[in-house]
Amino acid sequence: MRRPPGLFLPLPRRYGLFVVALTIAVLIVYQPVWNGGFIWDDAAHVTRPDVRSWAGLWSIWFEPGATQQYYPLTHSFFWLQHRLWGDAPTGYHIVNIVLHAAAASIAGLLLYRLAIPGAYFAAAIFALHPVQVESVAWVTEIKNTLSAVFYLGAAIAWLHYREKASRGAYLLALGLFVLALCTKTVTATLPAALLVIEWWRRGRLSWRRDVLPLVPFFILGIAAGLTTVWVERSLVGAEGAAFDLTLLERGLIAGRALWFYASKLFWPVNLLFIYPRWDVNPAAWWQYVYPAAAIGVLIIAWSVRRRTRGPLAGMLYFAGTLFPALGFFNVYPFLFSFVADHFQYLASLGLITLIAAGMTLIFQRWRLWDRVPAFIVCLGVLSVLGILSWKQSRIYADAESLYRATIERNPEAWMAQNNLAGVLIERGAAQEAAGYAEKALALKPDYAEARNNLGLALASLGRIDDALEQYREALKLEPDYAEAHNNLGFLLARRGDIDEAIAQYRRALAIDPRLAGAHYNLAEALMAHGQMSEAVAELQMALAYRPGYAEAHNSLGVILAQSGKIDEAGSEFLRAVRIRPNYAEARNNLGIVLARSGRLDEAIAHFEKALRDDPASARIRANLRAALASQKAAAEADRGGAGKSPSR
Repeated sequence: MRRPPGLFLPLPRRYGLFVVALTIAVLIVYQPVWNGGFIWDDAAHVTRPDVRSWAGLWSIWFEPGATQQYYPLTHSFFWLQHRLWGDAPTGYHIVNIVLHAAAASIAGLLLYRLAIPGAYFAAAIFALHPVQVESVAWVTEIKNTLSAVFYLGAAIAWLHYREKASRGAYLLALGLFVLALCTKTVTATLPAALLVIEWWRRGRLSWRRDVLPLVPFFILGIAAGLTTVWVERSLVGAEGAAFDLTLLERGLIAGRALWFYASKLFWPVNLLFIYPRWDVNPAAWWQYVYPAAAIGVLIIAWSVRRRTRGPLAGMLYFAGTLFPALGFFNVYPFLFSFVADHFQYLASLGLITLIAAGMTLIFQRWRLWDRVPAFIVCLGVLSVLGILSWKQSRIYADAESLYRATIERNPEAWMAQNNLAGVLIERGAAQEAAGYAEKALALKPDYAEARNNLGLALASLGRIDDALEQYREALKLEPDYAEAHNNLGFLLARRGDIDEAIAQYRRALAIDPRLAGAHYNLAEALMAHGQMSEAVAELQMALAYRPGYAEAHNSLGVILAQSGKIDEAGSEFLRAVRIRPNYAEARNNLGIVLARSGRLDEAIAHFEKALRDDPASARIRANLRAALASQKAAAEADRGGAGKSPSR
């Protein structure tokens, strides 16, 4: 294939058609997650209420710990998206799908500019391959797709700089690289990848021509990488016994991981959200086979470099781009598994390009490329990959489906067992949730989160003493577990031990001041003690951290009504029912203040709606009767009739 004269413009012929076709194909393949929900840690990445302001945007950039990970551009992008579509998952999913299509399109352009055979075919494989589903269907991994756009754009700009010696292109490449680092620091491998490309193109490297211009890239990449290592250990929690691995053990993990990722590219079946965590044993001889075989393959590729440098270049890119996730650095997911599909999002391009280029060269040698059989083979490969990706993306449509599929293939995935318990608790399936929490504890007895979930399930089943025991056990395992302190306080309050409940809530908030539920529960306890002004302050804090907290609006309305501020109370009750239209208690309270204000028709409408939502409530029924009687009395006022006033 003849290399085009420029590396930016003009664009290749039919490139626009390729981009449109590829984007449509990607959108179709990922249709199952268009309206999918959030899973696992998405809620921690989608912008929290306390960082949704302009001041919050400052915190995203300049306060490590203000966000789940210190990827400021990623979280700024989440911040922007939240302003556009709030907490609705659909917008986030569509954006991630489109970003993936954009990354694949840019990859196709990059490979075409490098005159690699089958460039567009490789980009299409990258776009439709099932191992990418985890990165595209999981909102959190927008950091993969967005960083890939900057990373690949920086590579194209760098090639233009090398071709034209353009200072503008150099600065553009450096700028895009910085944006990539601010999105996800695995992109720190770009300068090494560019050296591999230069070696592949010319068969040698020059310090002055090739290495020296990349020194700023290496410095920035190393600095960003070290920052991420610190954040993972200090803020995310990637430390402890599970991460106490020797250098030899990490080498064994790396060797096995390379083969694992390669195998999933060549045979993409049984893909999992959480793979089994390997037992690393330096005493087992067979575990050395993986790194030895990897080294052997590299030696073979090196030995044939004079005939073809492609295989070695592709393998070096694959292994080098994977390096940050091979086990030499602690990352939080290693707590569950040493491998994950999203780790090889960018790295997969190395082997995919080798496969596509190899197939293309075979077709060219057999003179099949311009004939129907070659087209059918390529279309067949892409169709199979697309169908597999479509089926895999269905698993990511909601958290329950994802965790059930994970447990089915990996029953020892204790995190999935516990997370499924949490999902089931939210939808009221407490008995089933308790079973999964117990399974998680059987696999990992020191799992504080599973103790907490088991406590929640048992409390829902009315087993208060057993639930209290689980919360206390969770706090023995993890004394600074804010949610467990909050949940323990809630049960203590139900038993009438208000003072101890208040102590637990205050302990929870000392650990995590942003825990809106603890602020709300503390307010309720303070109200029980008659400390209304302190309760108002806690409710306002709860609403600051969770603006859509209907219960907090309702409680604030109650306090305002008791202090005679009827209009303000009505506004709070109205906010509560707008947030949660079937919130019978808040609607009943709204009816009460409307009735007291003489707006009986509106009050009756709200009482009737509240009664439909809670037919068993004698209080709502009594208030409705009283309002109807007052309405009738008002109509008969000229005859001296009298009516009753509804009360809370």
